Amino acid sequence: MYQVLPQLLDKQSLKQLDLLIQKSSWESGRGSAGDQAILVKNNLQLQKSQASFQLIHEILLEALQASEAFLSLTLAHKIYPPTINRYSPEHPEYGAHYDNSVRLRSDGQRVRADLSCTVFLSDPSEYEGGELIIHEQSARHTIRLEAGSALIYPADCLHQVTAVTKGVRTAAFFWIQSMVRQHSQRNLLIQLDQNIQDLRNTLGNTQQTLGLTGVYHQLLRQWAEI
Repeated sequence: MYQVLPQLLDKQSLKQLDLLIQKSSWESGRGSAGDQAILVKNNLQLQKSQASFQLIHEILLEALQASEAFLSLTLAHKIYPPTINRYSPEHPEYGAHYDNSVRLRSDGQRVRADLSCTVFLSDPSEYEGGELIIHEQSARHTIRLEAGSALIYPADCLHQVTAVTKGVRTAAFFWIQSMVRQHSQRNLLIQLDQNIQDLRNTLGNTQQTLGLTGVYHQLLRQWAEI
């Protein structure tokens, strides 16, 4: 199950990121790949040692923290710092792979990768190919989103980025450790929260919506790991 967050980044933030990215240096993406993924990974990633990386990181985290939808969908406990990848005909694709289950941050904290997030920074008109494909049991989801939109999906899914044959595709990517580890429990909480919001928008605050909110938080207390 995946979720789309439209317009996570506004036009001003996208412009700031674009200016920073244009001034930044790149390196092979294979340096951050695991033993299996390195065999199918052919893209570029922003060098983390440069000053622009920290500014990009701050802009992205600010947008995430300001998004109630992001917090509701992920119940984020820890976030592995976002970075930027770049695909072009010279470095076109990332074949089918699984992400590592645990990531080590520069501050020494480990992040369990429950969810993956890709924030699209290039408009689909700027490149050809470059679809993000998520393999979920018997389903195959092919995704291209508008610049500024984000995709959240389970980190244990097989996924890939198809070859970019024209233009340049840039995106931010990172992983999230949720307070609720189990996908099934987290999805129930998401559905309950969304229905409570719909009822509030239709009926206003009532005894029923108040009661359902209490149920939501009782479940979250039982399932949260913090």
